[in-house]
Amino acid sequence: MIFKKMFSRAWILATIFVLSGSALCIRLGIWQLDRLEQRRVFNAQVNTMRAAETLDLNKNLPTDISSMEWRAVTVTGEYDFENQVLLRNQYLGDQYGYHIITPLLFNGTAVLVDRGWIPADGTSAPALDILHKYDEAGTVTVTGQIRLGQDKPAFGGVADPPFTSQQPKLDAWNNLNVERISEQSPYPILPVYIQPNATENDFDPPLPSQPEVDLTEGSHFGYALQWFTFATILFLGYPFFLRKQDS
Repeated sequence: MIFKKMFSRAWILATIFVLSGSALCIRLGIWQLDRLEQRRVFNAQVNTMRAAETLDLNKNLPTDISSMEWRAVTVTGEYDFENQVLLRNQYLGDQYGYHIITPLLFNGTAVLVDRGWIPADGTSAPALDILHKYDEAGTVTVTGQIRLGQDKPAFGGVADPPFTSQQPKLDAWNNLNVERISEQSPYPILPVYIQPNATENDFDPPLPSQPEVDLTEGSHFGYALQWFTFATILFLGYPFFLRKQDS
């Protein structure tokens, strides 16, 4: 009886709305569970890499380094300041600036190093020759974490122009896209970059920093339960509502 009434001419649109709403709530619940699983995979990756011993790139250069994001790393070499670039839209507190991304040459290859934040010089990116005041000449040892680049802009971000043979070399970038930056490099660059550890009581730019990583599972499971609850209320409550209309 209820089934016939649900699909009667008087109630068919309401039934379609309820069934569609229930399906949408279930899909949103599954989406939250998918995000929970992604969060767990990310947390496991971070914890596993942080538990691993520090990787010395001068002694061991693994072919699968792209799978080692968040692992502690150290490398000794010399910076190539002629091929460094800037990363736009970087803030230290509320102060606008840039990050200096500099290739570090070692053992016949190179790795990009995010040397840290520098203050902005006016409203446009400062000329790279001005940045030589931040040079660290000679052999240096960098210790930090392996990080993957940003292959596409964040939501609402601005993409960098595509690389072509006619495209002039970019000195300032919107995204730290390691692959794209390496295309304008005169030598091979590893597919990762190094985010150095901050030095205590160092207040002279460039100022390196490490991101705060949230390793909780967030609210995804709770949100999933909410969506499944909404679906249950719609799906089971609708027939009950129709019965009440007959009383």
